[in-house]
This record gives sequence, structure tokens and C-alpha cells, in this order.
Amino acid sequence: MDFLGQELREYVESHTTAESDLLKKINRETFSKILMPQMLSGHLQGRVLSMLSKMIKPSKILEIGTFTGYSAICLAEGLTTKGKLITIDINEELEDRVRGYFDEAGLETIIDYRIGNALDIIPELDDKFELVFIDADKVNYSRYFDLVIDKILPGSYIIIDNVLWSGKVVDQNVSDNDTVAIREFNDMVENESRVDNVLIPIRDGLMVLRKN
Repeated sequence: MDFLGQELREYVESHTTAESDLLKKINRETFSKILMPQMLSGHLQGRVLSMLSKMIKPSKILEIGTFTGYSAICLAEGLTTKGKLITIDINEELEDRVRGYFDEAGLETIIDYRIGNALDIIPELDDKFELVFIDADKVNYSRYFDLVIDKILPGSYIIIDNVLWSGKVVDQNVSDNDTVAIREFNDMVENESRVDNVLIPIRDGLMVLRKN
């Protein structure tokens, strides 16, 4: 997932604003107690998400895929006063842990944490968002895009994680469902007239879209 060598990655992170104590705790506990901890955004990507959110200054953020809450806390750093973040995850087993982290961050009234299938929840949302972060099941990336594109305002942003999929997107010998879905999503975005896009090779790849 990380394309930089360890020495260079450590240099990059040493020249990036440090994680808060709470984010360090979430990072540490995710890797020691949770299955598939590599799903965590982590230090560098978390600071990128925070920086983008602070640049955009959204009043409403939608996150699809909460995991242990690390990215939600990073994204919330850029919210305007009285801003809100809705985050959706299907894994109810992590709910108590994640709510505990949100409480510790003082975000329990700012983050609206919903457990369920995002494909069912998103159509019920009446909000308009300035920032959407998609980091959920890869086979539904295109469906998530279709659901959120009309829920963001012109000039607003969608950020999608894992669009390089550990480099498998360019390996034509790989044809599993997730890889194929990400390839198809990336190609769709490239030909989508409603957005401008840039694929940034940070960690496992971030696709940043701006609605025209």
C-alpha cells in the first residue's frame, strides 16, 4: 500500500505535523486490537485530509466508511463553527470503540455516526455537502459517486481513497472484483464532465474531485 521506501516515508512523516495524542492512541490501538488495521488512514494521509478540509472550510462533510474514526476526526478539524460531519459504517462491532474516540475528541455533538448500509442511508439524507470522503467497499465506489454527486454543491469536493489499490490497477494479470471496480471507477471519473479530477499518489492513492 505504501509505495515509498521506509527511509523516505519516515523522512516525509518527520516533516509533517505530528498526530495529536488521541490520533496516536487510535493508530496504536487499531494496529494492536482491530482486524485489517491497514484500513486506517494513518499519520500522513490523516494530515492531508485535515489540510484539505481546512482549505475547503466545509460546513457539512459526509464520510462513507468510518472504520475506527481516525479519518473522521481529521476531517472534522476543518469544519466551520457549528459544522457537522455525518459518517456511515456498516460494522456495528466497532461502534462503542469509535463513539468513545469521538467523545474523547469532544466531537460527540459534531459527528453524526450512523451504523448501516450507506447505499440505503445516503438517499435519505437531505443535506448538501461541501466535502465527501469515500473509503468503503470498493465494488460500490461508482454507486457511491452516483449517490453523492447531486448532494454536493458546485465547487465542492469528493475525495476517494485506495484508487491505486496497492498498484494492482496497472497489473493486467489482476482481475479480482475490487481491482476491476476501482479501474472502472477511475476510468469513469476521467470521462466525467461534471468534475475536475486529480489522482494523488499518497499512500494507496487519493482521487480528489471538484464539482464544476
